[in-house]
Amino acid sequence: MCQLLGMNCNTPTDVTFSFAGFAQRGGRTDHHRDGWGIAFFEGRGVRHFVDHQAACESPVAELIRRYPIKSQNVIAHIRKATQGHVALENCHPFVRELWGRYWVFAHNGDLKNFQPRLHASFRPVGNTDSERAFCWLMQEMWKSHAGVPSVRELTLTLRELVPQIARHGVFNFLLSNGEALWAHCSTNLFFVERRHPFAHATLADEDLSINFAHHTTPKDKVAVVVTAPLTTNEAWTAFAPGELRVFVEGEAVG
Repeated sequence: MCQLLGMNCNTPTDVTFSFAGFAQRGGRTDHHRDGWGIAFFEGRGVRHFVDHQAACESPVAELIRRYPIKSQNVIAHIRKATQGHVALENCHPFVRELWGRYWVFAHNGDLKNFQPRLHASFRPVGNTDSERAFCWLMQEMWKSHAGVPSVRELTLTLRELVPQIARHGVFNFLLSNGEALWAHCSTNLFFVERRHPFAHATLADEDLSINFAHHTTPKDKVAVVVTAPLTTNEAWTAFAPGELRVFVEGEAVG
């Protein structure tokens, strides 16, 4: 299956270190060779990069590894195809607009017999179960709220909607609107919260270490969510199966 990487921060932060290790799983240290993608929120805008090539070989991925884009919310994905052929339109993360804001979504898993009724506002471009699930979530959130809801209200709505999809199979996902990062676990998902005093971290998939104290301030907070821990010397917390967490300003709030 695929792998996920999400970052939520209280100040714009670059994801270069985490992405360097994560991208190696796209065909070098793991078998996820069927495409990759990453999306960075910047204010109300989104920088969105996808490629159907393996992340470890993609020139676009190399650009991201060398270009420290700063963002408070980032979602990345490396793909091992289970449904949908290897093509650009099937690469995660997917992006849609709702209530005048961009939403970004990436999924790890396999949903069986999930063919929801979708109206014209939210329709998939590709042929993956993941994009269908995203479109249905957007549609049902739109139906549930007349205007832009709070993070707390959206979390409550998602807790009602997500089990309706999860009963069809494995539904690990990341979702963000640039204000918060929602993460749901069916099988495997971990997170770490980095804050003062910052320390060294060493990647598991590449010979690379960093001393975060040299790149942060005492006020900085960073939460990273991933399918499997990226570093060997940090205390990663496992999600429970069926758990939905929301991260705001670099920390778990629910």
